[in-house]
Formats: sequence, C-alpha cells, structure tokens
Amino acid sequence: MSQRKNEDRIGSPNLDSNVPPTPETMGLPPVPEHLAQNQTTNSLTFVAPTEFVELPSGGRFYQEGHPLYKQEVIEVRHMTAKEEDILTSQSLLKKGVALDRFLQSLIVDKRIRTDDLLVGDKNAVLINARVNGYGEDYNTSVTCPNCGTKSRFNFDLENKTVQTGREHLEELEGVQVNDTTVNIILPTTGWNFECRPMTGADEKALQKSVETRRKRKLSEDMLTQQITMFTVSISGVTDRVQIIQAVNSLPARDSRHLRQTYQKLMPNLDLTQSFDCSECGHAGDMEVPFTTDFFWPKQ
Repeated sequence: MSQRKNEDRIGSPNLDSNVPPTPETMGLPPVPEHLAQNQTTNSLTFVAPTEFVELPSGGRFYQEGHPLYKQEVIEVRHMTAKEEDILTSQSLLKKGVALDRFLQSLIVDKRIRTDDLLVGDKNAVLINARVNGYGEDYNTSVTCPNCGTKSRFNFDLENKTVQTGREHLEELEGVQVNDTTVNIILPTTGWNFECRPMTGADEKALQKSVETRRKRKLSEDMLTQQITMFTVSISGVTDRVQIIQAVNSLPARDSRHLRQTYQKLMPNLDLTQSFDCSECGHAGDMEVPFTTDFFWPKQ
C-alpha cells in the first residue's frame, strides 16, 4: 500500500503498461505544443534534391522501349556522403567500377543502366554530378602540347557546349542520319559505313581490351578497335570477321575521315577550353582531361 502511494506521489509510470510514458505521467510539466510537434518528426532528415540534366542525344539513337527513348532529359539526384563513400571505396576502385556505381546511385529511374547510356549522355551526367558535388572549378595537372611542361590549370566545368550531332550536317557530304545509326560514305574506297553511338559498356570493353594488350606487351590497336566497335555494317556486310578485316585494311585517308565525321555526328559535350602555357607561351584549345582530381579534388 505504501509503495503504491509512493508511486502516485512521484508520478512513476506503470511498468506493466504498454502505454509509452509522457511528461504528465512522469510528473513533469507538459511540453509546449510547437516543440511537441518537432519531436514527432525527424528534423535531421535531408532529402537530396534532384534536377533534370539535358541529354546531348535528346533521346535519339536509343532503341524504342528504352527509358530514354526520345527523352530530352534525365533526372538525377545531387551527390551525398553516400556517393562519396562509393567514390572512395578501395574495393570498388580496385575493380574499376566505382564511377559506374556512383552514377547508378544518382540516377532516379532505376530502369536506366549506366552501361546502356550513350557516352555523350553519360558524360553529361558526370559533369553535372561533379559541379553539384564540388563546384565548377576543376584544377588539375596538364601537359603543354608544345613544350611538354607540366603545370596546374583551372578549368570551368560550366563552360561547356552541348553538341547534338546536328550542327555539322549541312557541311558534311555522304552522310545519312537514321533513327539509331548514321551512314558515312568514305572518299577512297567508297564503302558505306553504318555506325552507331558507343555506350558506357562499349567504352569499358575498349579500355579493358587496351589494358590487356598492354599487359601482354602487344601493339596497341585502339583506333581500329574503336572503329570496329561502333561499326554495324560495311556496304551491307554485317559479318564481324569481314568487318574487322576491312577496318584493318582501311586506307589512312578513309580511316581519318571516318573517325572525324563520326565524332562530329555523335552527341556529346564539348569541354574544349583555351589554354596558355606560362613556360613557352603556347596558346590553343585543350580538352578537359579526366584525371583523379575530377572526383577526388585536393581540397
């Protein structure tokens, strides 16, 4: 009996009760209403904002049924500490999949795989993620193409131009643009190359092949491999063995024409910026290099 009175006096909650204790049952003054409302919600919850990134392809070249078919933008989240963990994961870096995992984490529509993104569209998402995460200033080491001097140079990642692939159509001869491919007629052989844009998966396969040949101390064949990879057919021939043989025997003039025309027709971001060498005074345009400073800035 005395124990019950003591409990009543100090306001001890009934330990056998399933009702959670309140300030009143604890013998404490009630919490003001505005504070009580804050306690019912998690004030430390942060929802990363999303935005729509313009696709250089504008949804062109994707097969019907792909989530980006005829879509001009892709929705992505801003990077958070979770994505930084991905970028600094030693196991993912060792496997060479950190950037792909990083991008996949940012893309809102999970039906979209980074391997299926056209290279130009993937670059657009990468640049957007870098700017949102660490800002538009990109300070990295560059080598002067004239004197070979290495120096630090600051690139402005907001200084970019979206290249849709349509800008040069009027000036190019022997070119036909289709829904998913382009046709390029070569000046010397007259062969009609049907080409498709390269994807993230193609890019990785090409890099892996080059590294394998380097490890085996074989001659590098990046140019011919790249041409073979983006070629669908040559004058109607689709047999891969014949295509490889034809690419290897292409006259240099045709090879150069094919690569230059293909580059002009493919959607991408133009990140060329003016560069001045402080050592020799050389001035010219330079492509923004993707070094380790890009997502791992020294700051």
